[in-house]
Amino acid sequence: MINLNEILSAFIVLFAVIDVIGAIPLIIAIKEKSPIRPGLAIIFTGIIMISFLFLGEQLLGFIGVDVDSFAVAGSIIMAFIAFEMILGIELFKEDDADTATASVVPLAFPLLAGAGSLTTIISIRAEYEMLSIAIAIMLNMVVIFGVLKSVNKIQRILGPVGTKILNKVFGIILLAIAVKLFSTNAKHLFLN
Repeated sequence: MINLNEILSAFIVLFAVIDVIGAIPLIIAIKEKSPIRPGLAIIFTGIIMISFLFLGEQLLGFIGVDVDSFAVAGSIIMAFIAFEMILGIELFKEDDADTATASVVPLAFPLLAGAGSLTTIISIRAEYEMLSIAIAIMLNMVVIFGVLKSVNKIQRILGPVGTKILNKVFGIILLAIAVKLFSTNAKHLFLN
């Protein structure tokens, strides 16, 4: 049975964690290095999230990784991306032969389907039905697709100076989120 309240609640939780609006400067930065394909990014993001909904804990357990370790690894990648944004340096080199790479890494993973959103999906399974979460994930994919398709228009509105300022500000915010994600999950690793 479809529960609209559960779907809406799960959608809002995931939307807040994915934070595609806050990721716009990062998406612009990725797009400037390598062309992105919104459709491809959404397909991979959706596959990763839906797979994690049904198989996440088992998959991590199978390879001997707990959720906390996974979150720490994701936070480190997020920190490197934040350093790129803040310092204007290039840590991730893109292969020119494959323009689809940026749509998958770092856009689909770890930016959109990152450690935060994947651990949230596992966490909200205790509160909501799997069907409600799956529908909420798909609704978020529609919103993300709209943002990715509009990124050029958003960039034109912001202009080069606005984009750089937003990039630096959100780089600091992303670094703060990475530090919080790292400290919370590293604490669990060392206390267990």
